Amino acid sequence: MAQKNGQGLPNVGETLRLNLSAGAASVLVAAVLVALKLWALGQTGALSVAASLADSGMDAMVSLAGLMAIVYAARPPDDDHHFGHTSIEDLTSLAQALFILLSGGVIAVLAIERLLHPQIGALAQEPRGIVVMVISIVLTLGLVIWQRRVAARTGNKVVRADSLHYIGDLLPNLGAILSLWASARFGVGQIDSVVALVAAFVLVLGALRIGKGAWDALMDRQADPAIITAIAALAADWPGVRGYHDLKTRTAGSRVFVVLHIELDGGQTLREAHATGAALRAAILQAYPQTDVVIHKDVAQNQA
Repeated sequence: MAQKNGQGLPNVGETLRLNLSAGAASVLVAAVLVALKLWALGQTGALSVAASLADSGMDAMVSLAGLMAIVYAARPPDDDHHFGHTSIEDLTSLAQALFILLSGGVIAVLAIERLLHPQIGALAQEPRGIVVMVISIVLTLGLVIWQRRVAARTGNKVVRADSLHYIGDLLPNLGAILSLWASARFGVGQIDSVVALVAAFVLVLGALRIGKGAWDALMDRQADPAIITAIAALAADWPGVRGYHDLKTRTAGSRVFVVLHIELDGGQTLREAHATGAALRAAILQAYPQTDVVIHKDVAQNQA
């Protein structure tokens, strides 16, 4: 039986174990799907299967990056990395974006070529491809159920985001089944090219979104404005804080670094000032566990 804290949540060790199990399951499922779809592509020659394969390849990299993030999140900063190791997530995301962009472009070109020349690349062994796509959907649903269960218990945002990503991957699988069925039942191979073209467009949009997020983080872009506004509201209303200024944030992977100056009564003791700052910092960390918060204490301007 897992040990839990007073609030009914798993303890640190159990939380890490659950998160690691979800991350490892994600990597394993993605690897199995890549292998299955590679075989199905060889059997059918369907571009819709190729698009789904590229999507699963992206899943494998995203899942691996997520697992690395979970492992790295458990490691404290060291002498060479005072702010941790989370920037590896952004570097990995850039590589993922380039891979997805290239895959989407190749699939789109092939799909257009087949639409213009229907005699190229006729589909074959459609039933085998359909079986593989059905297996892919079942495995994906099983993974999503486990990830949601873990995220509900641990609150891990990496696991929750990965779960949402896999839910979105069900559409390419369904599209591949549709195109393979239409080819086998009616001999309409053009649907495969249309489905592949739509999937390629979705892949390119996803690559641009992932690439932009990674680039913004590597360029020390500020955190989500909603997080900044919430932190500012906490500081403004915190007991003993007479004002705040120079609230600065930057992102690195899944971490958000926060620097905040608060203004305090200059007549209080150092112990009292420290207690006020520590309590505010704890409140920010409780609201946003992915943050790293540094609070500077200044004398209120009307007392300077």
